[in-house]
Amino acid sequence: MTGNMASAILGGLITQGLAPKQVTVIEPFAETAAKLQKEFGVEVHAAASDVLTNANLLVWAVKPQVFKEAALPVAAFTPKALHLSVAAGIRTDSIARWLHTERVVRSMPNTPALVGQGITGLFARAGVSASDQQLVEQVLQSTGEWLWVKQESDLDVVTALSGSGPAYVFYFLEAMTEAGVQMGLSQDQAYHLAKATFGGATHLARQSTDSPEVLRQRVTSKGGTTYAALSSMAGDHVKEAFVKAMLAAQKRAGELGDEFGKD
Repeated sequence: MTGNMASAILGGLITQGLAPKQVTVIEPFAETAAKLQKEFGVEVHAAASDVLTNANLLVWAVKPQVFKEAALPVAAFTPKALHLSVAAGIRTDSIARWLHTERVVRSMPNTPALVGQGITGLFARAGVSASDQQLVEQVLQSTGEWLWVKQESDLDVVTALSGSGPAYVFYFLEAMTEAGVQMGLSQDQAYHLAKATFGGATHLARQSTDSPEVLRQRVTSKGGTTYAALSSMAGDHVKEAFVKAMLAAQKRAGELGDEFGKD
């Protein structure tokens, strides 16, 4: 049961030294199955069977609307396994009910995991041990960072902030590039400057102990060019619109759990 995130995890595990023969993938689509087998050398099956009986860990990388359909046939073969879900919105109450186990970890990764620069929010049910959590961290090691939360509802916030977050960055990159072109640069020049600016500013923020507000103030001289740009954005209520947008993403994350987590 795969997707981009599962491929990133799988590739990372093999890079870390896990033998392909230790991995079994369930993938119903023949084309995807053939690609995975060719790329990673793993064993691929079209449907759940007793090949899963000895599995220590199952990674659920499925679309939320098909999670239940995928989980029900698996439950009989995996009573002792640890389950890690990367499916958006589906709550662990539903997963535990479908799979008949309390050993469930729910995660919310983001797409920079594909290049080892992701951040994943994690929530563990009470049946998950400390060693289970360490196993999950080991699995995610090649994808970037992780952050455990104590309340599952916090994963809806993680979804809105970092899960959907790369799209916000790309959105601003689009806008900066478009502005650069309107002001006379080529598309390539404008995009290069925008990417380097985002990357450099993020690196500076990581290296600094100062708040983003302080870092912003340091490059904003009253009456200067940055001040003019930020004043324009303040006049258009950009920050308020941005916060409102993330609250909408949080709300939708909760709705996904309601919609697809039913019996």
